[in-house]
Amino acid sequence: MSSITTDQGVVHYEVFGHGQPVILLHGWLGSWGVWQETMAQLGKYYRTYALDFWGFGESGKKRDSYDVADFVGLVEQFMEQLGIVRAPLVGHSMGGTVALSVAIQYPQRVSKVVVIGSPIVGSSLSWPLKLAGYRPIAFLVYHQMTLLRLGIRLFSSLVTSDPRWPEMMDRDLSQVTLESFLHSIASLRRTDLRPFLPEIQVPVLGMYGEKDVIVHPDQWMYLKQGVPHAQISRYAAAGHFIMLDQPKAFIQRLHTFLATTPTLPLTGLGQTTTQGA
Repeated sequence: MSSITTDQGVVHYEVFGHGQPVILLHGWLGSWGVWQETMAQLGKYYRTYALDFWGFGESGKKRDSYDVADFVGLVEQFMEQLGIVRAPLVGHSMGGTVALSVAIQYPQRVSKVVVIGSPIVGSSLSWPLKLAGYRPIAFLVYHQMTLLRLGIRLFSSLVTSDPRWPEMMDRDLSQVTLESFLHSIASLRRTDLRPFLPEIQVPVLGMYGEKDVIVHPDQWMYLKQGVPHAQISRYAAAGHFIMLDQPKAFIQRLHTFLATTPTLPLTGLGQTTTQGA
Protein backbone atom coordinates (compact mmCIF):
# COMPACT_ATOMS: atom_id res chain seq x y z
CA MET A 1 0.00 0.00 0.00
CA SER A 2 1.36 3.43 -1.01
CA SER A 3 0.21 6.99 -0.48
CA ILE A 4 1.12 10.59 -1.11
CA THR A 5 0.27 13.55 1.07
CA THR A 6 -1.14 16.70 -0.45
CA ASP A 7 -2.29 19.92 1.19
CA GLN A 8 -5.84 18.67 0.59
CA GLY A 9 -5.52 15.17 2.00
CA VAL A 10 -3.84 11.80 1.72
CA VAL A 11 -4.15 9.93 -1.58
CA HIS A 12 -3.84 6.15 -1.44
CA TYR A 13 -2.73 4.22 -4.52
CA GLU A 14 -1.49 0.82 -5.63
CA VAL A 15 1.15 0.21 -8.29
CA PHE A 16 2.07 -2.91 -10.24
CA GLY A 17 4.29 -3.79 -13.19
CA HIS A 18 7.08 -2.13 -15.11
CA GLY A 19 7.26 0.09 -18.17
CA GLN A 20 5.45 3.21 -19.26
CA PRO A 21 2.85 4.47 -16.74
CA VAL A 22 -0.90 3.98 -17.06
CA ILE A 23 -3.28 5.51 -14.49
CA LEU A 24 -6.59 3.83 -13.58
CA LEU A 25 -9.50 5.79 -12.07
CA HIS A 26 -12.47 4.16 -10.31
CA GLY A 27 -16.15 5.12 -10.32
CA TRP A 28 -18.63 6.41 -7.73
CA LEU A 29 -18.65 4.43 -4.47
CA GLY A 30 -15.74 2.35 -5.78
CA SER A 31 -12.04 2.10 -5.09
CA TRP A 32 -8.82 0.95 -6.71
CA GLY A 33 -9.93 -2.64 -6.02
CA VAL A 34 -12.11 -2.77 -9.13
CA TRP A 35 -8.87 -2.73 -11.14
CA GLN A 36 -7.06 -5.65 -9.52
CA GLU A 37 -7.44 -8.04 -12.46
CA THR A 38 -6.82 -5.26 -14.97
CA MET A 39 -3.58 -4.37 -13.19
CA ALA A 40 -2.48 -8.01 -13.19
CA GLN A 41 -2.85 -8.10 -16.98
CA LEU A 42 -1.64 -4.61 -17.88
CA GLY A 43 1.24 -4.91 -15.44
CA LYS A 44 2.90 -7.32 -17.86
CA TYR A 45 3.47 -4.40 -20.21
CA TYR A 46 3.01 -1.17 -18.20
CA ARG A 47 3.59 0.31 -14.77
CA THR A 48 -0.02 0.58 -13.66
CA TYR A 49 -1.22 2.97 -10.99
CA ALA A 50 -4.70 2.72 -9.43
CA LEU A 51 -5.61 5.46 -6.98
CA ASP A 52 -8.50 6.11 -4.60
CA PHE A 53 -10.26 9.44 -4.98
CA TRP A 54 -10.58 11.55 -1.85
CA GLY A 55 -13.46 10.23 0.24
CA PHE A 56 -13.21 6.70 -1.16
CA GLY A 57 -11.13 3.62 -0.42
CA GLU A 58 -8.09 4.38 1.73
CA SER A 59 -7.71 8.02 0.69
CA GLY A 60 -8.32 10.98 3.00
CA LYS A 61 -11.84 11.81 4.17
CA LYS A 62 -11.46 15.17 5.90
CA ARG A 63 -12.47 17.46 3.06
CA ASP A 64 -15.45 19.76 2.59
CA SER A 65 -15.78 19.07 -1.13
CA TYR A 66 -15.74 15.90 -3.22
CA ASP A 67 -16.75 17.26 -6.61
CA VAL A 68 -15.60 15.97 -9.99
CA ALA A 69 -13.46 19.12 -10.27
CA ASP A 70 -11.66 18.15 -7.05
CA PHE A 71 -10.79 14.74 -8.47
CA VAL A 72 -9.48 16.36 -11.66
CA GLY A 73 -7.07 18.38 -9.53
CA LEU A 74 -6.18 15.27 -7.55
CA VAL A 75 -5.03 13.43 -10.69
CA GLU A 76 -2.83 16.36 -11.73
CA GLN A 77 -1.28 16.56 -8.24
CA PHE A 78 -0.80 12.79 -8.18
CA MET A 79 1.11 12.87 -11.45
CA GLU A 80 3.19 15.85 -10.34
CA GLN A 81 4.26 14.25 -7.06
CA LEU A 82 5.11 10.90 -8.64
CA GLY A 83 7.02 12.52 -11.49
CA ILE A 84 4.67 11.20 -14.17
CA VAL A 85 4.96 13.77 -16.93
CA ARG A 86 2.37 12.32 -19.29
CA ALA A 87 0.35 9.10 -19.32
CA PRO A 88 -2.82 7.39 -20.57
CA LEU A 89 -5.81 7.70 -18.23
CA VAL A 90 -8.29 4.83 -17.97
CA GLY A 91 -11.49 5.63 -16.10
CA HIS A 92 -14.59 3.66 -15.18
CA SER A 93 -17.90 5.50 -14.84
CA MET A 94 -17.21 8.72 -12.86
CA GLY A 95 -13.49 7.99 -13.26
CA GLY A 96 -13.86 8.26 -17.03
CA THR A 97 -15.62 11.60 -16.68
CA VAL A 98 -12.68 12.73 -14.56
CA ALA A 99 -10.20 11.39 -17.15
CA LEU A 100 -11.84 13.36 -19.96
CA SER A 101 -11.87 16.47 -17.76
CA VAL A 102 -8.15 16.09 -17.04
CA ALA A 103 -7.50 15.86 -20.80
CA ILE A 104 -9.45 19.09 -21.24
CA GLN A 105 -7.90 21.05 -18.36
CA TYR A 106 -4.39 19.58 -18.37
CA PRO A 107 -3.82 18.40 -21.96
CA GLN A 108 -0.06 18.26 -21.44
CA ARG A 109 -0.57 15.50 -18.87
CA VAL A 110 -2.63 13.08 -20.96
CA SER A 111 -1.45 10.94 -23.89
CA LYS A 112 -4.63 8.85 -24.29
CA VAL A 113 -8.03 8.50 -22.64
CA VAL A 114 -10.13 5.37 -22.13
CA VAL A 115 -13.63 5.67 -20.67
CA ILE A 116 -15.75 2.70 -19.58
CA GLY A 117 -19.47 3.29 -19.08
CA SER A 118 -18.81 6.96 -18.32
CA PRO A 119 -21.42 9.73 -18.34
CA ILE A 120 -20.77 12.61 -20.72
CA VAL A 121 -23.98 14.28 -19.56
CA GLY A 122 -25.09 13.85 -15.95
CA SER A 123 -28.72 13.35 -16.96
CA SER A 124 -27.67 9.90 -18.26
CA LEU A 125 -27.41 8.59 -14.70
CA SER A 126 -30.11 6.16 -13.59
CA TRP A 127 -32.82 7.70 -11.42
CA PRO A 128 -31.58 6.13 -8.13
CA LEU A 129 -28.18 7.76 -8.65
CA LYS A 130 -29.77 11.11 -9.46
CA LEU A 131 -31.82 10.94 -6.26
CA ALA A 132 -28.69 10.12 -4.26
CA GLY A 133 -27.36 13.55 -5.17
CA TYR A 134 -29.95 15.27 -2.95
CA ARG A 135 -28.97 15.62 0.70
CA PRO A 136 -32.18 14.32 2.34
CA ILE A 137 -32.13 11.21 0.13
CA ALA A 138 -28.40 10.72 0.56
CA PHE A 139 -28.77 11.05 4.34
CA LEU A 140 -31.50 8.40 4.46
CA VAL A 141 -29.67 5.97 2.17
CA TYR A 142 -26.32 6.44 3.89
CA HIS A 143 -27.82 5.80 7.31
CA GLN A 144 -29.67 2.73 6.05
CA MET A 145 -26.57 1.11 4.60
CA THR A 146 -27.80 -2.35 5.54
CA LEU A 147 -30.79 -1.92 3.25
CA LEU A 148 -28.53 -0.58 0.48
CA ARG A 149 -26.29 -3.61 0.77
CA LEU A 150 -29.33 -5.89 0.68
CA GLY A 151 -30.60 -4.15 -2.43
CA ILE A 152 -27.21 -4.55 -4.10
CA ARG A 153 -27.28 -8.30 -3.39
CA LEU A 154 -30.85 -8.70 -4.61
CA PHE A 155 -30.39 -6.77 -7.84
CA SER A 156 -26.70 -7.37 -8.56
CA SER A 157 -27.50 -9.58 -11.55
CA LEU A 158 -29.02 -6.54 -13.26
CA VAL A 159 -25.74 -4.64 -12.86
CA THR A 160 -23.12 -7.30 -13.60
CA SER A 161 -22.85 -11.04 -14.19
CA ASP A 162 -19.85 -11.22 -11.82
CA PRO A 163 -21.00 -12.85 -8.54
CA ARG A 164 -18.14 -11.18 -6.66
CA TRP A 165 -19.54 -7.69 -7.15
CA PRO A 166 -21.71 -7.52 -3.98
CA GLU A 167 -18.69 -8.37 -1.82
CA MET A 168 -16.64 -5.73 -3.65
CA MET A 169 -19.35 -3.17 -2.94
CA ASP A 170 -19.56 -4.20 0.74
CA ARG A 171 -15.88 -3.42 1.14
CA ASP A 172 -16.03 -0.13 -0.74
CA LEU A 173 -19.22 1.13 0.93
CA SER A 174 -17.64 0.64 4.35
CA GLN A 175 -15.02 3.26 3.41
CA VAL A 176 -17.35 5.97 2.07
CA THR A 177 -18.41 9.02 4.10
CA LEU A 178 -21.76 10.79 3.82
CA GLU A 179 -20.14 13.88 2.32
CA SER A 180 -18.21 11.97 -0.34
CA PHE A 181 -21.32 9.88 -1.06
CA LEU A 182 -23.41 13.02 -1.57
CA HIS A 183 -21.11 15.59 -3.15
CA SER A 184 -19.52 13.34 -5.77
CA ILE A 185 -22.78 12.07 -7.25
CA ALA A 186 -24.44 15.49 -7.03
CA SER A 187 -21.51 16.97 -8.92
CA LEU A 188 -21.61 14.18 -11.50
CA ARG A 189 -25.34 14.74 -12.01
CA ARG A 190 -24.65 18.38 -12.92
CA THR A 191 -21.84 17.51 -15.35
CA ASP A 192 -22.08 18.26 -19.07
CA LEU A 193 -18.83 17.77 -20.98
CA ARG A 194 -20.32 18.29 -24.46
CA PRO A 195 -19.17 21.92 -24.94
CA PHE A 196 -15.57 20.98 -24.06
CA LEU A 197 -15.05 17.65 -25.82
CA PRO A 198 -13.81 19.21 -29.10
CA GLU A 199 -10.76 20.47 -27.17
CA ILE A 200 -9.52 16.88 -26.73
CA GLN A 201 -6.83 16.13 -29.30
CA VAL A 202 -5.40 12.87 -27.93
CA PRO A 203 -6.62 9.38 -28.91
CA VAL A 204 -9.81 8.37 -27.10
CA LEU A 205 -11.50 5.01 -26.65
CA GLY A 206 -15.05 4.74 -25.36
CA MET A 207 -16.23 1.35 -24.09
CA TYR A 208 -19.95 0.95 -23.37
CA GLY A 209 -22.05 -2.04 -22.33
CA GLU A 210 -25.45 -2.29 -23.98
CA LYS A 211 -26.96 -3.69 -20.76
CA ASP A 212 -25.80 -0.80 -18.57
CA VAL A 213 -28.51 0.16 -16.05
CA ILE A 214 -26.31 2.67 -14.17
CA VAL A 215 -25.33 5.04 -17.00
CA HIS A 216 -27.39 5.09 -20.20
CA PRO A 217 -25.36 3.34 -22.92
CA ASP A 218 -26.21 6.06 -25.47
CA GLN A 219 -23.42 8.17 -23.97
CA TRP A 220 -21.07 6.80 -26.61
CA MET A 221 -22.94 8.93 -29.15
CA TYR A 222 -22.20 12.15 -27.26
CA LEU A 223 -18.55 11.14 -26.96
CA LYS A 224 -18.37 10.44 -30.68
CA GLN A 225 -20.08 13.71 -31.59
CA GLY A 226 -17.70 15.73 -29.43
CA VAL A 227 -14.55 13.78 -30.28
CA PRO A 228 -15.01 12.56 -33.88
CA HIS A 229 -11.68 10.71 -33.86
CA ALA A 230 -12.73 8.65 -30.82
CA GLN A 231 -12.86 4.88 -31.19
CA ILE A 232 -16.01 3.29 -29.79
CA SER A 233 -16.39 -0.33 -28.66
CA ARG A 234 -19.86 -1.48 -27.65
CA TYR A 235 -20.47 -4.73 -25.77
CA ALA A 236 -23.85 -6.37 -26.31
CA ALA A 237 -23.44 -8.82 -23.42
CA ALA A 238 -21.97 -6.39 -20.85
CA GLY A 239 -23.42 -3.91 -18.40
CA HIS A 240 -21.80 -1.10 -16.43
CA PHE A 241 -18.76 -3.17 -15.42
CA ILE A 242 -17.35 -4.37 -18.74
CA MET A 243 -14.10 -5.38 -17.06
CA LEU A 244 -16.08 -7.82 -14.90
CA ASP A 245 -18.66 -9.00 -17.46
CA GLN A 246 -16.30 -9.59 -20.39
CA PRO A 247 -12.79 -9.50 -18.91
CA LYS A 248 -10.96 -11.15 -21.81
CA ALA A 249 -12.53 -8.97 -24.50
CA PHE A 250 -12.05 -5.93 -22.29
CA ILE A 251 -8.35 -6.39 -21.58
CA GLN A 252 -7.60 -7.33 -25.20
CA ARG A 253 -9.27 -4.17 -26.52
CA LEU A 254 -7.65 -2.01 -23.85
CA HIS A 255 -4.18 -3.40 -24.45
CA THR A 256 -4.51 -3.01 -28.23
CA PHE A 257 -5.52 0.62 -27.85
CA LEU A 258 -2.75 1.45 -25.39
CA ALA A 259 -0.12 -0.31 -27.51
CA THR A 260 -1.07 1.47 -30.74
CA THR A 261 1.09 4.43 -31.76
CA PRO A 262 -0.95 7.54 -30.92
CA THR A 263 -1.75 8.91 -34.35
CA LEU A 264 -5.09 10.63 -34.89
CA PRO A 265 -7.32 9.86 -37.90
CA LEU A 266 -8.96 12.56 -39.96
CA THR A 267 -12.10 14.02 -38.42
CA GLY A 268 -15.02 11.62 -38.67
CA LEU A 269 -12.92 8.52 -39.29
CA GLY A 270 -12.85 7.14 -35.74
CA GLN A 271 -13.59 3.44 -35.43
CA THR A 272 -16.81 2.02 -34.01
CA THR A 273 -17.07 -1.67 -33.14
CA THR A 274 -19.71 -3.84 -31.54
CA GLN A 275 -18.79 -6.97 -29.64
CA GLY A 276 -21.00 -9.79 -28.46
CA ALA A 277 -20.44 -12.28 -25.69
